[in-house]
Amino acid sequence: MIFEKILEIPPYSLDKERKEALLTERMMELTMLHQKNCQEYKTILDAIGFDIEKCESYMDLPFLPVRLFKKLELKSIPQKDIVKTMTSSGTTGQEVSKIYLDRVTSANQQKTMVKIVSDFTGSARMPMIIIDCPNVIKNRVMFSARGAGILGFSVFGKEKIYALNNSMELNLEEIQEFLTRHNGEKILLFGFTFIIWQHFYKELRKLKDKGVTIDLSNGFLIHGGGWKKLRDEAVSRDEFHGRLRELCGLDDFHDYYGMVEQTGCIYMECEWGHLHTSIFSDVIMRRPIDFKPCGTGEKGILQVVSTIPESYPGHSLLTEDEGILEGIDDCPCGRKGKYFKIIGRLKNAEIRGCSDTYAQQFKKN
Repeated sequence: MIFEKILEIPPYSLDKERKEALLTERMMELTMLHQKNCQEYKTILDAIGFDIEKCESYMDLPFLPVRLFKKLELKSIPQKDIVKTMTSSGTTGQEVSKIYLDRVTSANQQKTMVKIVSDFTGSARMPMIIIDCPNVIKNRVMFSARGAGILGFSVFGKEKIYALNNSMELNLEEIQEFLTRHNGEKILLFGFTFIIWQHFYKELRKLKDKGVTIDLSNGFLIHGGGWKKLRDEAVSRDEFHGRLRELCGLDDFHDYYGMVEQTGCIYMECEWGHLHTSIFSDVIMRRPIDFKPCGTGEKGILQVVSTIPESYPGHSLLTEDEGILEGIDDCPCGRKGKYFKIIGRLKNAEIRGCSDTYAQQFKKN
């Protein structure tokens, strides 16, 4: 199945049976494409004696450990076709993943993200406040995961400002002028969880103590990038939301889960607090003892599946996160597909989320 056909389907419209049929067809095609065009991937499949004829479902296909992208240059395209190289977040001294994109894969990442996010925000673009600094997106060829996230979500903004300057200080006057210009309009806010807490919430908290407040009651906040460092500060998801609600009236929150190795296939949090798979993606919780799929409500290692990657073999990856599948096709929000939650990083796994890696570096400095 060509990817353009998948793009024609509403992202949360397929039930379990129809979605599994779509994913199996597309994932089989991607596996054969990468086996043919990526020598390193072919070597791995040969080493495990892989035979696609024995696979009845996409769940039977092999997965790569996500850390492998830190060790090998995995690409299924000639060097001349690389238009963008994306890198994962990492603290100083850490190896980073490198993801090689051609024009087709890069374009499909953006189209997919638009389809997924628009299901939550609507089709109209909104005035947008990016809770970060402009310096993050300077290098348009060698994208960091943080910069890629900002640019990816920026397409939903019709006018954009950065809430922070390049010293990560609050641009209060610019924010106030922006909110005055767009008084009464829905405002889109985007940022990474720790950065929002450290450089936005805490600074607004100080200003409120001096009698200065801003009104974000018309705000729609999308945030992501990891919770580890906030949990270290004893800040839960509910407290994070509650503090922002109390401080500036913000009451519409949507976390998301995603990674640079599968950009575009993000998992948005619905109104009921559940992370959702779309028709472009899937999650499988694997038991660590034998890697068989977990049942609903059972904790396991998270495997992520994406229909997008054609320029590199990133279509089926085993992450270093633990999660729980909470249900399929029956979320109260009405969206079809699996919904799940993330428990956290596996013990001894590297810190790698945009929010958590920034937090670690911030605390060192």
